[in-house]
Amino acid sequence: MNILGYMQKVGKALMVPVATLPAAAILMGIGYWLDPVGWGSESILAAFLIKSGAAIIDNMAVLFAVGVSFGLSRDKNGSAALSGFVMFLVVTTLLSPGSVAQLIGVDASEVPDAFGKISNQFIGIIIGIISAEIYNRYSNVELPQALAFFSGKRLVPILTSIAGMVLSFALLYIWPAIYDALIAFGIKLESMGALGAGLFGFFNRLFLSVGMHHALYPVFWFDVVGINDIPNFLGGAQSIANGTGIVGKTGMYQAGFFPIMMFGLPGAALAMYHCADAKNKNQVFAIMIAAAMASFFTGITEPLEFSFMFLAPLLFLFHAILTGISLYIAASMEWMAGFGFSAGFVDFVLSSQNPLANKWYMLIPQGLVFFALYYAVFRFAIIKFNLPTPGRGEEMEAESESGNTEEGLAILTDNYIAALGGAENILEVDNCITRLRLTVKDSSLADSDTLKKLGAAGVVKVGKGGLQVIIGLGKVDKVAAQMKVVLAN
Repeated sequence: MNILGYMQKVGKALMVPVATLPAAAILMGIGYWLDPVGWGSESILAAFLIKSGAAIIDNMAVLFAVGVSFGLSRDKNGSAALSGFVMFLVVTTLLSPGSVAQLIGVDASEVPDAFGKISNQFIGIIIGIISAEIYNRYSNVELPQALAFFSGKRLVPILTSIAGMVLSFALLYIWPAIYDALIAFGIKLESMGALGAGLFGFFNRLFLSVGMHHALYPVFWFDVVGINDIPNFLGGAQSIANGTGIVGKTGMYQAGFFPIMMFGLPGAALAMYHCADAKNKNQVFAIMIAAAMASFFTGITEPLEFSFMFLAPLLFLFHAILTGISLYIAASMEWMAGFGFSAGFVDFVLSSQNPLANKWYMLIPQGLVFFALYYAVFRFAIIKFNLPTPGRGEEMEAESESGNTEEGLAILTDNYIAALGGAENILEVDNCITRLRLTVKDSSLADSDTLKKLGAAGVVKVGKGGLQVIIGLGKVDKVAAQMKVVLAN
């Protein structure tokens, strides 16, 4: 597999631990709503909820080790997650400040500061990747009869514990330099202030076109280079107390997404509806209203973005630029809100009482401006350049309901497999919220036109062996599960 394809798999695996954040956001958000002044000191229930959410935030490092191990494993088996946990325990125990002092024979006060931060998401990701590779390679190994008990999946925790010792030995000497370099990089990014936030917003959307945004955001949102924007924001009062949360600064890599996802993209949807041919308006309305509602309430934007990403790439470039501008404005004005899942209305409400939320209400007028801006830019560009957005210059077919029954789903899946070049061309099937993520022998064998006729919003070919098919929220899980059953048989 090429490096780009592997990075996409890692990006997809990162979604497993990230999926725990909504729980933290809900618990802490409700807690801060119950006690917006005392932050838990004046309400036992608020303190209970805030501390429960903090338990998730404070253990993101181990969640990344376990989640990435599971997400990258070949068959998504719990043994892979357990192996990642075992390796994490070995590494963080051996490289704790007390252990390092004993291993190198110095006083605890002389241990480099880097080892006080060995339990971080960067180390968790590295451990997750190594553990998953060990699992994928050795989980089916059969040992001699005398050692048969330790064959297969029972062998993997043993191997990951050994790998943990090897990794710890290497990190004992190189981790201080790596840590210093990561922190220096993080400080450089943070020193760019609002401009850095704007550039992140621009590239975050731009990388979505090849599914690489998952590989970019950990740098800014988690503790990879020391920025850790999401956990620091969700930490609220605790982050303020320990100095990792700064009012008006923490959340700068999140806040600007709210005006885009809650207002801007729905404005784009309205423009595309108004520009559709009269005969197609009813069908375009149904598509756009569903996608716009998903974007507004949950921050899930892919159904809307993929409706124009490949049909009219110029619009997607405008979208990426406007996203960067939105993050720049919010960061410059210090209008802060944060999220645990995505920048939708639910997270907006939950984060509003967070102690780090600063002038969050100003994101609403900013959003209204971006609604008008998106509508004007999209409508002008579509008409001026005659861009082929949904419902323009085409005879739209009614959306098939065949996937709504068990028999229909089986037929639909068979058709997808055929359009992907046949079962023999498909090596691995995975999916995220809205898209199939496939490893194939030859991506050129996939018939993009047929896939779109089956209901796909877009097809992304990643080199020769990588393929993504955007099916949409709700249906993708069913198609992926059915496809695995068919291919297994």
